[in-house]
Parts: sequence; C-alpha cells; structure tokens
Amino acid sequence: MLKQGLELKQTQKLSPLQIQTIKLIELPTQELEQRIRKELEENPVLDEDMSNDREEEDEAPREVSLSEYKEDDSIPSYKLKINNYGKDERPQYNTFSVKESFTQSLMDQLGFRNLSEHQYAIAAFIIGSLDDDGYLRRDIESLVDDMAFRAGIETDGEEVLEMLKVIQDFEPAGVGARDLRECLLLQIGNLKQTPDTVNATRILKDYFTEFTNKHFQKIISKMGITEDEMKAALSKILKLNPSPGGQIDDSYNDQAQQIVPDFVLNLENGELVLTMPRFSIPELKVNKKYAGILMEAANSSEREKKEAAAFVKKKLDSAKWFVEAVKQRHNTLECTMRAIIDYQKEYFMDGDETHLKPMVLKDIAEKTGFDISTISRVVNSKYIETHFGIYSLKYFFSEGLENQDGEEVSTRELKKALQDCVDSENKRKPYTDDQLVEEMNKKGYKVARRTIAKYRDQLNIPKARLRKEL
Repeated sequence: MLKQGLELKQTQKLSPLQIQTIKLIELPTQELEQRIRKELEENPVLDEDMSNDREEEDEAPREVSLSEYKEDDSIPSYKLKINNYGKDERPQYNTFSVKESFTQSLMDQLGFRNLSEHQYAIAAFIIGSLDDDGYLRRDIESLVDDMAFRAGIETDGEEVLEMLKVIQDFEPAGVGARDLRECLLLQIGNLKQTPDTVNATRILKDYFTEFTNKHFQKIISKMGITEDEMKAALSKILKLNPSPGGQIDDSYNDQAQQIVPDFVLNLENGELVLTMPRFSIPELKVNKKYAGILMEAANSSEREKKEAAAFVKKKLDSAKWFVEAVKQRHNTLECTMRAIIDYQKEYFMDGDETHLKPMVLKDIAEKTGFDISTISRVVNSKYIETHFGIYSLKYFFSEGLENQDGEEVSTRELKKALQDCVDSENKRKPYTDDQLVEEMNKKGYKVARRTIAKYRDQLNIPKARLRKEL
C-alpha cells in the first residue's frame, strides 16, 4: 500500500557572497592581493580605485536603482564605489623571509659547476631523490636503474657516486650524506683542522657506535686522550647539524617568498594598538560605464541590448559579491584578532610566553560569535608582527592542564618549565622521566610520566641516557 505525505526538511544553502567570503578569509595578505588582481583582470566591471579625492570619499555611496530592468531574476542594488579600508596613506610594513627552497638552492649551486649535459642530468636526478632532511637514503644501484627507466639516463654506479661527491660539496654542509655518520664527517671536514676537530673526526670514523651509545670512557681509553680532550671533541660534534635539509624550507613549492604580516600590534603609551597592513591590496570600485550600459538597456526592447544587459548584470553581481566579500574578510579578521589580543592581553604586553593562557578555537568563537570553522580559517597561514617578534596566529593556541593550585596553565608554559628542568640538570646524571615528573611537581605542575615523555619528544629532548655528558 502506497502512502503519500509531506515531509519538511531544513537545508542550508550558502549564498554566493558567503562562499566568496569563506574563500577569501583563508587567504593570507599576499595571496589576497594576487586574488584581487586576478579578479580585476577577469571581471571588466571591477576597477581599481586610484582616486585620492577626499571630498568624494566623504560623500555617501551612490546607489543605482535597477527597478526598471524587467527580468524575472531581479538584480540587487550595488554601490558604485566601496572603500574597503579608507583613504589613508599606505605605509610600508616589515616582511620576513621564508627560507629558500632546499631543492632550488641545490639546483642553483649545480648550475655553477662546469658539467656536461649528461653529468648535470645525473646530478639533478640525485638532488630530486634527496629526503627533506638532505639525506640520500637510496642505494646507488637503485638510482642507476631509476635513471634508466624513469629518465632515460644511461649511467653506472661509479658515475653516480662521482656526481654525489659533487653534491656533497654543496651548502649546507652534510647534504647528500647516506647516513648520520657520513653527514657529520662531511661537516667536520669543512672545519679548520685543530687537535679538537682531528679527535672528533677520529671518533666519528672509528668509534661511532661507542659515541652513539655514550660509552665515553671506552673511547677515552682506546684513543688514549684525556677527559678534557674528549669533552672538546664532543663539543665540536654536538655543534654539527644532523639534518642539513632542515635549514631550508620546501613548504612553499620551490619558491623563495616574502611573508607579509596580516596584523601589526604596537605597544604605545602602555596601550596595545592593532593595525592591518594593506601592503599593495587594491581598493575596488564598480565601473560606472558598465552601470550605464545596464541602465540604458533596462528600457530597451532590442534583443542584442538585452543580451548585453544580461551579461553585464552577471558581472555586476559578481563584482558586488567580490567587493563585499573583501570587506567582510577584513572585518572578520580584525574582529578575530582583537578577540585573541583581548584573551591574551597579559602575554601581548611583554611577550613572556609563560603569560600565554590556554586557548582553543572554541574560546575565540564564543567571544566573536563566529563558527569554529571560521576562526580556523582566520588563524590558518596568518601572521602578526608584534613589538617582540613575528608569530603565526597558531602559536597563541594551546590546550591547558591544571597546576597544583587548581589553576589552568597552557601547555606552552609546561613545556618551558620542562625545558628549564632539563637545562639545569646535572649532565653527568640527567633526570629520568620519573625524576622530571618530581621536578615538575616541585615547580607546582601536576603532570603524568606519559605527558613528560610526550612533551620531551615534542621539544626534541632525548632520553636521559642520550643526554649524558662527561
């Protein structure tokens, strides 16, 4: 038996303006500028507002009525001109560099070598096979086979090794190593050969297993050196970089870029003053000529003019939504940043990270009235320049734990306290994780052993056995 009935469903459909705004909120300042430039190129209705006329700015925005346009799909009114940020002069703001791409840096250095086309192709293939930390963790014969099948390069192990040696001469020192021992030896070979570096080289060459296991007395005995000489040699080794590729960031698609802070926070006469640098973001306005075309076509019965008007209508709507979305992005970012500053005011006054309160996305969502997803989009890939440095907005968010007084403290404060404990320990008898729990308790922090282990890993602090020194 068939039944008929009405079912009421509630669905939410995002408007074109909402979709546009969401997309723009995610963009950092420089990408926003590029996006606006692209929109200016693609939409003839949009113009860059180059006007410096203060009188025009003070006038109320002109509204153009389109009520005469007889179409089923009515066009909402739009403003002929919108000042997204006002007319004050655009100051220059500091930028900071994202480190150059690891691969690009090596390829640039390869270009300065006097190599044949065949040798260059082999070396370039090797560079492309390096891990993010700068190591070559593939055996030579596999590379030979890969070059033949994937790149059509006929070579042999001897020639690949020859080109690997070329790469191992590049900066940063240690790049192209096949294991940690070779990486450290490549670096120490670049240092001035003093008695300390000679001892360090011998330790790495002949006693690497003993070195990694911290069997220092055994090394002293076998090498016939004093404890002070051993300490000096170890000091040389510990200053080397076990991850040379980590000096260079590959996260920006092989491009050296400048990051422009989306916010600038200054401390002026004891007050925090927030500004949002515009850098070179254009101010937008709607082209009056196209508005005129639409108005002229509104009362026309000619088919061609009607079609032209429909095209212009579509572009006008798109322009209106885009301009309004840029404006809403600005307001959303500013509101969110002010909420973060208000929440972390004590920290922003002096930059002391122990003053950072536990803060999650939900806290700022509740203060602003925005969705958590909106706060997440604002925080992503955004930076603020303060009087004590430039930081990603993600830096200010952390979970919290209670101290012995029942007060909630941020995980960042706990990590700093843990780092202080390790820094002040007796390196001949480093604290075990259980002892670190006791030390943290003395400082007033209630933490479990597993929490200590987790934070220690996040801070790249080795286990007690590996922190032991002479």
